[in-house]
Amino acid sequence: MAKEQKNKKPDLKRPKFNSYWIYGILIAVFIGINIFGGSGLSDPAKTSPAQFENFLREGDVKKVVIVNKRQANVFLTDEAQNQEQHKKAKQNQLFPSSGSPDYTFEFGDLQNFENSLQEIKTENDLDTVVLYDTKTNFWGEMLVGLLPIIVIIAIWIFIMRRMSAGGAGGAGGQIFNIGKSKAKLFDENAKVKTSFKDVAGLEGAKEEVQEIVDFLKNPEKYTSLGGKIPKGALLVGPPGTGKTLLAKAVAGEAKVPFFSLSGSDFVEMFVGVGASRVRDLFKQAKEKSPSIIFIDEIDAVGRARGKSNFSGSNDERENTLNQLLTEMDGFGSDTNVIVVAATNRADVLDKALMRAGRFDRQIYVDLPDLRERKEIFEVHLKPIKVAKDEIDTSFLAKQTPGFSGADIANVCNEAALIAARKGNKAVGKQDFLDAVDRIVGGLEKKNKIITPDEKKTIAYHEAGHATVSWLLEHAAPLVKVTIVPRGQSLGAAWYLPEERLIVRPEQMYDEMCATLGGRAAEKVMFNKISTGALSDLEKITKQARAMVTIYGLNEKLGNLTYYDSSGQSEYNFQKPYSEKTSELIDEEISNLIENQYKRAISILEDNKDKLIELAEMLLEREVIFKDDLQKIFGKRPFEKPEHQNGEVVKNGKEVTVIDTETKEDTNVDTKEATDTPK
Repeated sequence: MAKEQKNKKPDLKRPKFNSYWIYGILIAVFIGINIFGGSGLSDPAKTSPAQFENFLREGDVKKVVIVNKRQANVFLTDEAQNQEQHKKAKQNQLFPSSGSPDYTFEFGDLQNFENSLQEIKTENDLDTVVLYDTKTNFWGEMLVGLLPIIVIIAIWIFIMRRMSAGGAGGAGGQIFNIGKSKAKLFDENAKVKTSFKDVAGLEGAKEEVQEIVDFLKNPEKYTSLGGKIPKGALLVGPPGTGKTLLAKAVAGEAKVPFFSLSGSDFVEMFVGVGASRVRDLFKQAKEKSPSIIFIDEIDAVGRARGKSNFSGSNDERENTLNQLLTEMDGFGSDTNVIVVAATNRADVLDKALMRAGRFDRQIYVDLPDLRERKEIFEVHLKPIKVAKDEIDTSFLAKQTPGFSGADIANVCNEAALIAARKGNKAVGKQDFLDAVDRIVGGLEKKNKIITPDEKKTIAYHEAGHATVSWLLEHAAPLVKVTIVPRGQSLGAAWYLPEERLIVRPEQMYDEMCATLGGRAAEKVMFNKISTGALSDLEKITKQARAMVTIYGLNEKLGNLTYYDSSGQSEYNFQKPYSEKTSELIDEEISNLIENQYKRAISILEDNKDKLIELAEMLLEREVIFKDDLQKIFGKRPFEKPEHQNGEVVKNGKEVTVIDTETKEDTNVDTKEATDTPK
């Protein structure tokens, strides 16, 4: 094997011959003919009219030929040619010929020249012959006549070549090549470094995608049993979970042509362009079949037809979608072309696009769990110089619940930047923790001017969050509390929520009560409230509305939900319930929030002395951690073993709705202390 690699010569790409060289050579030949006239190397010696008159008086001139009434060609006698001065003139010619003149010069007015010539001949009794000749440069005159036409044709050819060279999005390819596909082709000649080894986690999605690649590599394995190769696979999931990365891995692993483009590449202002590009794309794919087509962000072209079409402005997009549907599963679509698409808005896609026979498989690419986050960290930490024995990927995975693959990559990059900013030689554990804080909470603003009264309010607000969450069983475990301004918040309480598959009402109640702890602390300590609870109120209002209208967790409304998983309700102008039910919903949401607010006030009043101690410590140190709360409140009696936090099995289909609507339960939580009033 080693010998084969040594003997294998590198594939050197030779530069292609440019046809413009031919045009340049032809133009140079024409110019040369025009300038030299075919005899530039044997031109006679130059002389002046005064010297010519001396030669003529001495009897050295045998014949004078006047050419085109402006030039005189002088021919010497045999005796004169043997003279020394004339021999030197003859030696200056590179290729002298026998019939060429010995001297040549240009005179001014022909009549004056003829009079002077006749006068010298009469005075010296000379028999010098005077002849007249007219010469034309055929090639030069033809070049002058054809030059404008040649220039116009050359410019036209140049413009046409530039336009056709645009092809897949070139500078000039916007006019005549506008209906061509903009897909980038990755084949055996294009080196794609991404492989399935670079995709951490996503085991189920990788297995599905690997099977698609195997379909094209070994089709007989499946068709021999009567199976058919699937037409398409749709990657669905939140942003940053690795859908496009999976497609890059397919391009790197598949030994078949891979066409990659975005859904917006079909969209153009000209009518019929999108459908034309779809036809051209599938035509190229069929010519190179078996092949794979990857369409990223397919919702740009695959949105449900007939929705929000009030002005008719999206007819072009619908025509593009119709052409895509026809190409994927229409007459004559029996070639081995598989379409892989990605979107994070599967609810808005057209039903005809989602049916079996077009996208046979829908692969859900979910947010990574604890184990998958650990694998993702291991991938992104490879190029980073980390401090030895300091970085534990399991610890980092536990600190980042709800983070996507893109978020984790950003954490690693941000940690490296923070370490470089500090002047460290390697990236340490604290750099990663600072990076998580930076990404979730924003940049620290230590120079922000805050009055002592505002700072005290912020401290008690955050201490209220920490106190209530510490004393409630189902509230998220606290990590640290800070009153250092960060991002848009003036203070924050950081939690490490459990990654739950199912959320029960008592868990949601405790979370809401802890969220209202900040405003409740202001009420208990100052008997006043502020605008600092804006983000808290926004969060619990969404949570309470979800409990009442989505999850059916309210006794008065019963087991009803007004949630539409298809996403079609967003186009409706009417509510799915009556006005009487609407009033009941508003009343139940308000009662739910107010009950938890009173509960938070009751907890803080019972532990007012500890609340004050915690707030004073926060005012003094600005940042306190979990250990400090243990010194004040003691250990939590319902603390769960650490290994249970974050160990989650794969989500089921019904859990997806819960995660969609209660992002606060799966993300590192940030409690904002003061917001600008809207």
